[in-house]
Amino acid sequence: MWRVVKTIALGVLALLTLWIVYEVATFPRVAQLRTKNPETTSMIETRLKEARDAGREPRRVQQWVPLGRISPNLQRAVLAGEDSNFVAHNGFDYASIERAWDEAQKISEKEAKEEGNDNPSDWIPDLSNFKRGGSTVTQQLAKNLYLSSERSFARKAREAFITYFLERSLSKCRILEIYLNVIEWGDGIYGAEAAARTYFNKSAADLTPREAAFLSAMIPSPLNIFNPQKNLRRVQRRQRVILRGMNSVRLPAC
Repeated sequence: MWRVVKTIALGVLALLTLWIVYEVATFPRVAQLRTKNPETTSMIETRLKEARDAGREPRRVQQWVPLGRISPNLQRAVLAGEDSNFVAHNGFDYASIERAWDEAQKISEKEAKEEGNDNPSDWIPDLSNFKRGGSTVTQQLAKNLYLSSERSFARKAREAFITYFLERSLSKCRILEIYLNVIEWGDGIYGAEAAARTYFNKSAADLTPREAAFLSAMIPSPLNIFNPQKNLRRVQRRQRVILRGMNSVRLPAC
């Protein structure tokens, strides 16, 4: 019996060791981002693949600009909409995470009751209900750069590790600069400069507060829920909320 237990333990230890070696070998070298702009991202590659699989010509409109050439209006608007505590936290906004978890718990409880399940032990929040509100700009950047859109604890754990090293390796200004240059703003539209020229025919440096709030309002779902061509009124409602919060947002000192 002891020999069987020992064999199993050694097997588990070997698997764990192999997993750690794999994680270390494949872990992103985020320190390179201090001086090197990413050539592509996991998000961009996913969209290009989706286009090819659908028989469409892949589209990518992107023009990298330094943070100093992105209007402070857009910087404030994005932080107001996505991460108002960006300057203060270390990559994780625990208050927002708790609120997002509580919301997911309520949704899961409601769905369980609708299905006739009254056992509280089964009301475990589904990650599909774990809303974006729990993610900081740094966490979103980690996912955008390196990870898939899969909703799982394993993916969230890897996101957390990458987030930690992004915050440890890069300044807040650099994190914000990369984020604003790689996020999606429509079909094949990536980064603030491409978005500003696509929607307002001007440089990202010249965006007004209202224009900046409009672009920020799109970020959670620019292809569907907050696509202005599909749901303009919804985008405008979120735009108004962001406008009200912009003045209270602190920008990182660059």
